[in-house]
Amino acid sequence: MSDRPLRILMTADPELPVPPDHYGGIERIIHMLVCGLTEKGHEIHLFANPDSKIPAKLIPYRGRNSASLSDTVRNMQDIKTYVRRIGNIDIIHSFSRLAYLLLLMRSSVPKVQSYQRHITPRSICLGVLLGGKTLVFTACSRSCAGTAKFAGGRWVIIPNGVPIGKYRFVPQVPDDAPLVFLGRLERIKGPHIAIEIARSSGKKLIIAGNHADSGPEYDYFIKEILPHCDGKTIKYVGPVNDVQKNELLGGASALIFSIEWEEPFGIVMAEALACGTPVIGFRKGALPEAVQDGVNGFICDTKEEMLDAVKRIPSIDRRMCRKSVEEKFSDKVIVEEYLSLYKSLLGGTAK
Repeated sequence: MSDRPLRILMTADPELPVPPDHYGGIERIIHMLVCGLTEKGHEIHLFANPDSKIPAKLIPYRGRNSASLSDTVRNMQDIKTYVRRIGNIDIIHSFSRLAYLLLLMRSSVPKVQSYQRHITPRSICLGVLLGGKTLVFTACSRSCAGTAKFAGGRWVIIPNGVPIGKYRFVPQVPDDAPLVFLGRLERIKGPHIAIEIARSSGKKLIIAGNHADSGPEYDYFIKEILPHCDGKTIKYVGPVNDVQKNELLGGASALIFSIEWEEPFGIVMAEALACGTPVIGFRKGALPEAVQDGVNGFICDTKEEMLDAVKRIPSIDRRMCRKSVEEKFSDKVIVEEYLSLYKSLLGGTAK
């Protein structure tokens, strides 16, 4: 059979638009993939938040709350009805919850369930049981997949990526360029460690990201982060949009990725590297899969090693940071990896 354009149905979670205004790494990946596939001539239909803006067919969810059983069931039914109505779907690709595929499991249409977050082995077992050979799982890192591979199923590792053309490469920054922490201000993300590293190293630090409005994480922000932000050596700038993020990351001496959990794949790593900014982080989650120690950043096991890494920032060639994204995490590379997966599921009919 000759190569042909594909008709692909995708699903996002209903809470955030695609792309998001600020926070929302998964939604950014979906937007990148939709744009890349559309540019290649493929026909994309996306179930997503009504405020989404994509160059493809948008089907707005009626249910907007993933925690609501009634909303989830409504969305499941809407997806099934839509698939039956338009017909001739080549691939069903879910970036949302596996539940949205349950009513389609008996269909022979190949299905892809992508994970950019922590995986629950129980849901994998259910998917394998109901979907059989028509269902394939992808994970954004080996670290992410490792938590659920034992539950069975076919797994493919496709990392998160960035539309590299939207990130300005900065080949050189001043010696006094600040460190940057960019992410949600929660304890497991480690902004308090970034503050400690900045103070001990004598470097300035800019903190950007959103925070909880109530509960323990709000208390953490108010008591352990905000009091250290003096607006001079430690500066908190709040959430940033894409333009601000580009400027922030590009002007930094390094990104401090001081996570204290097995994060599946923090997209901010690829964003920083795309700007030419090295990543300094702990040996957790996907960081060892994105950072080559001494080449585009430093992999650390302790805060003492992180302090030493800050001293070694000048040894990093920022061109190598950019190159690592061009070769492994650019939109072109990631779109081709998903297309290769689709093609394998369809027996070589994708262009």
